[in-house]
Amino acid sequence: MRRNELSEVVRKRLKRLPEPYQAHYGVVPPAPPEGAIAITPVASRYEAAQAALARVDAIAAELKDPYLVSRVLTRREAVSSSSMEGTNSTLDEILSIEEGGDEETRSAARQVRDYATALDGLVPRAQTEKYGIFTLELVRDLHRTVMKGDPDYEDTPGEIRDRVVWIGGQGNIAYSTWNPPPPEDVEPCLLQTIEYMRNEGLQSMTQGLITRMAVAHAHFEAVHPFRDGNGRVGRLLLPLMMAAEGRVPLYLSPYIEAHKDAYYQSLKAAQQRLDWTAAIGFMADAIVGTVEELMVTRQALADLKVIWLGRRKFRRGSAPMLALDLLTHYPVVTAKRLSDLLGVSIPQATQAVRQLEESGILSERTGHRRNRIFAAEEALAIINRPFGEPPILPGQK
Repeated sequence: MRRNELSEVVRKRLKRLPEPYQAHYGVVPPAPPEGAIAITPVASRYEAAQAALARVDAIAAELKDPYLVSRVLTRREAVSSSSMEGTNSTLDEILSIEEGGDEETRSAARQVRDYATALDGLVPRAQTEKYGIFTLELVRDLHRTVMKGDPDYEDTPGEIRDRVVWIGGQGNIAYSTWNPPPPEDVEPCLLQTIEYMRNEGLQSMTQGLITRMAVAHAHFEAVHPFRDGNGRVGRLLLPLMMAAEGRVPLYLSPYIEAHKDAYYQSLKAAQQRLDWTAAIGFMADAIVGTVEELMVTRQALADLKVIWLGRRKFRRGSAPMLALDLLTHYPVVTAKRLSDLLGVSIPQATQAVRQLEESGILSERTGHRRNRIFAAEEALAIINRPFGEPPILPGQK
């Protein structure tokens, strides 16, 4: 870690690391600022993000659009965030696992599934408990959840690190780009992050949500409270902050993964120079980009449903007609799942699946006679396309 890249304030926070790294220093980051942070350099980006948040909230309130809280969004979040840390799975794989496919599930896929499941339960909690949800135990629980399936993790999931870690340098601290605080300072620094996220101080009046998301995230990553898994935990906290604020939670990791260099540069600026504006600008861009992608996907899925309805006339209120609205949330599904979701018998759900299969809407994947799994491949192609690429509807090239 080069001292000349650190601001004077940050250099004053250097502290010698314990043996065998006593020739190096870690940074004990100052507590997150509670006062107003000037956003003039990124004002237009900030305003665009505020408008994007308002747009999503308005749609959620007026149209009761279920896609804004669809389970596939949390699963895409889990896939992208985990991929950035080298834990690779796919949306398709996660959805298949949840329908009972692949009994010998890879550990990577289990970790990603656990990440998504955590969001399923915690977002409603954040909406109810508000900022009181942010506690040390929550952070530790998040880490347990995302790391419990990692066979290579050498520490105990959920336990605050008791050893020196560094970022960058390809395993050699001499070439690191950031040295988080020594082990003895980790928990006090993490408690400062948590106290800031609870929004009980001056920041509740001087800083908006986007600013607080950027500052909290950069500070958490600077503290680096665990040996591994910090990025995933830090990104999990972002939709929880939005939910605690009473906003529709957005899942930013697909945008972040598509703009990794800018993301890491924004964190570096905030951590090394306390340039919070860089982090705020990136957070604003991530919100705008995520909302734009969300709206494009919603429209493409609506257009796809029109195409599906043109293939066969389904009786109004019938199981296959009702199933069409579910396939954006369950693009990989079984007859049993469809039976549960629609509140119909399994024979009725099986008949619905058969009609959807005959119409080219569902296709069977397993080749089995029992425990068969079906997929709406055309919906999957839209939902699972690379971030920023235009969706392709059936018949388009």
